[in-house]
Amino acid sequence: MLHNTRTKLLSLAILGVLAGVVVVESANAQDAQTRSEQRKAKAKDGKAEILYPDATRVEPKAPSSSKVQGDMKKLGDLYNDQKYDEAKVQADAIIANPKADDYDKARANYIATYTAYNLNDNDGAKKYAQAAVDSKQLDNNSYFGTLLMLAQLQAQDQQYPEAEATLDTFFTESKSQKPEDLAVRGSVLYEANQSKEAIPYLKQAVDSSPDPKDQWVQLLMAAYADAGQSDQAITLAEKLAAKAPDDKKAQMNLAAIYEQAGQDDKAVTVLEKIRAAGQFTEERDYKQLYTTYANMDGKEAQVIDVVNDGLAKGILKPDYTSEVALAQAYYYATPAQVDKAIDAWKKAAPQAPTGETWLNLARVLQNEGRIAEAKDAAQKAKQKGGLKKPADADKIINLKK
Repeated sequence: MLHNTRTKLLSLAILGVLAGVVVVESANAQDAQTRSEQRKAKAKDGKAEILYPDATRVEPKAPSSSKVQGDMKKLGDLYNDQKYDEAKVQADAIIANPKADDYDKARANYIATYTAYNLNDNDGAKKYAQAAVDSKQLDNNSYFGTLLMLAQLQAQDQQYPEAEATLDTFFTESKSQKPEDLAVRGSVLYEANQSKEAIPYLKQAVDSSPDPKDQWVQLLMAAYADAGQSDQAITLAEKLAAKAPDDKKAQMNLAAIYEQAGQDDKAVTVLEKIRAAGQFTEERDYKQLYTTYANMDGKEAQVIDVVNDGLAKGILKPDYTSEVALAQAYYYATPAQVDKAIDAWKKAAPQAPTGETWLNLARVLQNEGRIAEAKDAAQKAKQKGGLKKPADADKIINLKK
């Protein structure tokens, strides 16, 4: 039985909402290999289990003997011993050997597919996989598993039309309705920015599985959101969150979906519950919450509380983003806390990519009558560069005391 040691996800569908990020993992190529080899792991009465009983493809008969049987055994042993470099050399030798028949070459290409995969050689894996399926010599289990593998490798390399064509062949010939196979098709469509088209496959995968993988459900939720079907995304996210009230990921996903749907009040309610439970352990947790508050009217006090809480706990860094958020919140709070806003802007400005933050600080200092400090800030703005209106800094620099 082939053993795969490298797990490489072929898609990461990222749903970014303001400062929050939901990472969704799709099916991976290792799954294709595992399924293609289940025929050996689940043998019944000495016969391999038929994984695709409704397939229309007529399975070819394997020859009764081989002139390169010893070479084939060596290839299998090298692969199972994870000696992938040697296995690749051995596979290539069999493929080039005039004594090897078409079946031997097909099996060598089949094993070489996963050998190249484990060597991080996607181009090689695709080449071997294509040769294996084109040979028409593989048994159905190996053939269909290799088609799935090929489709996912093509998707990883953003060859979406090719991946979809490969999957068309797979589903036409296999007649598969397996949830894991439907999830692969939905994943590829999602990666190809065809969220609406991905939804039926992902939904069928989730609905038809007695125990759907979390990654399928999350991918369906992301597809709903990206397709503008906010109600369905929210319903699914709420269901997941209710099922796992202590699961931070499920709760953060729900908050992100609420944000994308413009329901910031519900988002902050969820996020505050997570914070109160002591589950804010990453910088992005705090950033998602204070950014959401910052986009709501009259929530300056909440921004200040969240940022200072994160800074005090050492989870939130005093970087440009957090200091600017703090400065703006202090400045526009009721009542305004101008001195604290100025202090925060002074911390943010040196970290800013351009001199705009220094210039904003200069304007605030000018409004407060602190002309000498305003001139200094305006000068630093020009030194930093990247100003949209350098003349504004000059006006402040040339002010009379």
